[in-house]
Amino acid sequence: MATKEEISMTGFAIVAYAGDAKTDLIDALNAARTGDFAHARELVASANDSIVAAHNEQTKLLSKEAGGEQMDVTFIMVHGQDTLMTTMMLKDQVTFFIDEYERIAAVEAKLGLTPAQ
Repeated sequence: MATKEEISMTGFAIVAYAGDAKTDLIDALNAARTGDFAHARELVASANDSIVAAHNEQTKLLSKEAGGEQMDVTFIMVHGQDTLMTTMMLKDQVTFFIDEYERIAAVEAKLGLTPAQ
């Protein structure tokens, strides 16, 4: 059986990785707003690496549970799951907005307009 401490430590790890991803995603959105699309996409890739690391931590416990081990739910683990899920949704939204900022910049350039800062 996975101990509460082990489950909580996994929750802390998930929160940390998801938090790193969230920071990268907010920075990516800000980079896109200023027209630095290459850097924005690099930050999204970095965020994705953190999301994958969080998912790998989660999978360790899921595998144990699937193997029949009993799991006690901890608030920290619930918080980790929530943080990871919302960060994954944020990644989708930030990627959409980067695409839109890039599209707008291309239209502005075609029209000879100065991008709004």
